[in-house]
Amino acid sequence: MSANISRDSVRSAIEKQLLESVRVKEQLLAECSDSIADMIELLIETVDRGGKILLCGNGGSAADAQHIEAELVARLKTERRAIPAIALTTNTSTLTALANDYDFSRIFVRQVEAFGAAGDVLIGISTSGNSQNVIAALKYAAQKGLKTVALTGGDGGAMTAIAGLSVVVPSKNTQRIQECHIAIAHIVCDLLEQSVMSH
Repeated sequence: MSANISRDSVRSAIEKQLLESVRVKEQLLAECSDSIADMIELLIETVDRGGKILLCGNGGSAADAQHIEAELVARLKTERRAIPAIALTTNTSTLTALANDYDFSRIFVRQVEAFGAAGDVLIGISTSGNSQNVIAALKYAAQKGLKTVALTGGDGGAMTAIAGLSVVVPSKNTQRIQECHIAIAHIVCDLLEQSVMSH
């Protein structure tokens, strides 16, 4: 260990952060189980009807969008048919062209225009709920007939007033919110996978 950081202080920091993560997940269980169940039901209905799932977010939320898409298109635990999903965060040529030719706030809107159809679902991910390009995409998606889901934290931000369904992690700590987002995603993907296998 560094002379400035003792093993005891490191262990204390580990314990503090892990216990905080546990507490937030306990609050998530108590406060958000119904909204998570609603999200799962919506996605199962969408996939059963032949719709697809679009996802977007910035930074760590962009990584979460890609992670979720990978679990759906590939598989989570069990061999089954692919679940149609597109992360709107992955094509650097498209993203930079849209940011350059239009505006960064439109990088997801334009892709919803290209890939989204009535009956699909757009999941917007933002720890604050105030990402302008995600908000713009949710608004456009709703106008185009897509169902919309906001995956946020804190007070939910502006996205909760726009999305048809919101799951708001009860924390203001970005790290804890992101940990809960991926926990929610794994639950969603697991149950979607079970649903696909039962049909």
